Amino acid sequence: MMNRRNSSTIPFGYKLSSDNKTLEEVPTEIQALSEAKDGVKSGAFSLRGAVEILEHNTGRKLSAMGLKKIIDKDVKQTTPSNGLLSRNDKETI
Repeated sequence: MMNRRNSSTIPFGYKLSSDNKTLEEVPTEIQALSEAKDGVKSGAFSLRGAVEILEHNTGRKLSAMGLKKIIDKDVKQTTPSNGLLSRNDKETI
């Protein structure tokens, strides 16, 4: 899958294509990231432990806070909001 590059930072799991304008997926990095996220969510790994495993398996560095942001973004996209202004609330005032 090719994605247009939007920033100077190349996300974990992607590499810059030869035209320097699009991003290409790196399946091994995406698989390793998915396993690390699952391990952190289940409590099997700490953030720092998961980052060390990712670096060892892929050779690419990622900070613990970077992994936390990826996990938080993933959780935010999968769970519905129950905030004050969300449309998911059945109860009205």
